[in-house]
Amino acid sequence: MLSIRAFCNSGLSAVPIIFNQPTRNTFILRRRWPPPLHKKGGKPSKLRGRHFVYDLVEDTNVGKKPDIKIILNQFVEGVGETGDVLTLSPGNAYKNFLVPGLAVYANEQNVEKYKVDETKPKVDSNYSSPHVQRTMSCLSRLVLQITMSKQEPWTLEPWHVRTSFRKAGYVVPENAIIMPPIEIKGPDLSLQDKEFYVIVKINNTEEVKVRCRIHHWATGLDKLPWEEFHWKKVKEPLIPEQAEELDKIPLV
Repeated sequence: MLSIRAFCNSGLSAVPIIFNQPTRNTFILRRRWPPPLHKKGGKPSKLRGRHFVYDLVEDTNVGKKPDIKIILNQFVEGVGETGDVLTLSPGNAYKNFLVPGLAVYANEQNVEKYKVDETKPKVDSNYSSPHVQRTMSCLSRLVLQITMSKQEPWTLEPWHVRTSFRKAGYVVPENAIIMPPIEIKGPDLSLQDKEFYVIVKINNTEEVKVRCRIHHWATGLDKLPWEEFHWKKVKEPLIPEQAEELDKIPLV
């Protein structure tokens, strides 16, 4: 406990104010030269200056903290169900689960409250990794705008789609993108804002359909007008065979 004493002068009086700043630092020290022993009932031996020289054994502020157990109090996508026990580092548990209110400490009261049974076997996930379900959910709600030239000839290729994903904040390698069954060429304003889907393969296992739309880009007078909230509007399918599947993809 660190105490700082300050005086505030008001007229002729001085009012002492004490500020207490608690700290959680613990330093484990060891005397470099142990003090001499003394006989029972005798006078204590006089300590010399060397007896107050210490070596640092451990600074708990920089040491690795042991993992702690927490209990999920609700379903967390990609993590677990209510009542599942997680063993995490204190920083991870506090920041990502305890503070947002997704979990509680695994003390006796909470173990009884959530009826935790750690001997119960865990149900294996059907997904290839813990975050696949969340990734698929995000991609399925995405309306990917693929910007192509209004003036130069082009043929839609996987690298165009990969670049559009990157602009939208997703890193998707080309070998994970399955293109539509037809070749899409332009510039062709009849393709403007018509939609189709590509398939993204995750971990070479799961597949998710992503809604895409072509947008012709140009500068100056050739620039097409901006349509506000275009991603919320229903558009005509570019490939009639994909219309039924596009209807199943959520449009946010």
